[in-house]
Amino acid sequence: QVQLVESGGGLVQPGGSLRLSCAASGSIFSLNVMGWYRQAPGNQRESVAAITRGGFTNYADSVKGRFTISRDNAKNTVYLQMNMLKPEDTGVYFCNANAVRFYGEGLSAYWGQGTQVTVSS
Repeated sequence: QVQLVESGGGLVQPGGSLRLSCAASGSIFSLNVMGWYRQAPGNQRESVAAITRGGFTNYADSVKGRFTISRDNAKNTVYLQMNMLKPEDTGVYFCNANAVRFYGEGLSAYWGQGTQVTVSS
């Protein structure tokens, strides 16, 4: 199996910053696209940002210019730097990774347990 462990969530005031980390471990042959999703109470889970192994990135319109996704392939870790946070950024943030566990297997999607981000004064 592939395990994803997130860290870095918390409570921050509007305009503040947080950095989320997600480390993948376990049986990993290769990691493809990694990304972050979030889910606010009563809402569906939505994509926030994604990054390919080669470093190509994609962002939700609502976070462009404020959030930056990056990854360290040697550490199997993806990061999300969140600046100029707004109350509407509040939610549970989930790490997602598309991985192959061993040679010959297809891609499967894996999820972390989620980390709470609360933006409030």
